[in-house]
Amino acid sequence: MSKHHPTPGRPDPSSPWVFITRELGRRPGNMRTYTRTIPAPAEPALGLETIAVPAGEPVELNVRLESVTEGVYVSGSVHASLAGECARCLDVVTDEVDVEVSELFAYPDSVTEETTDEDEVPRVVDEMLDVEQTVRDAVVLALPLAPLCGPDCLGLCPECGEKRADLAPDHGHETLDPRWAALRERLSAD
Repeated sequence: MSKHHPTPGRPDPSSPWVFITRELGRRPGNMRTYTRTIPAPAEPALGLETIAVPAGEPVELNVRLESVTEGVYVSGSVHASLAGECARCLDVVTDEVDVEVSELFAYPDSVTEETTDEDEVPRVVDEMLDVEQTVRDAVVLALPLAPLCGPDCLGLCPECGEKRADLAPDHGHETLDPRWAALRERLSAD
């Protein structure tokens, strides 16, 4: 059984992130709406090191593809569950992300394609567009750089590494200046 290998730069038509724009034609004003639930990719993760959409978790897309003069304008919403770890206490953090996406995919030979670099504006290639990078960018920008399990998280004790919320109110660590250590030993020997 041979596996389909997409041409570099050409979207893979079997990918759930790829939409075929043939039905829109190149007639400004034509529009189609799509709802898809796509498993989150494993590599690279959809998110940050500290918090991300777990691999295989459903990513819900509700998008509208609209033909405009320069290409296909994609707009809509993305919803997904998140998992990560608290930046203060390292406990598991779960949350959800809801983001809006909007991106113009330029037609071949359009003024937009001719006047922008390839990495500035995504392209419609062979009547297909791939929204994965657009979704990825929107999700990553919506995530907190330092997720917390709660706004009042006390974090970990810097001395013993225990979770401060689990420690007694009088928890503390005696710190003795090493210069006084010899005096302390002498006094305790008496």
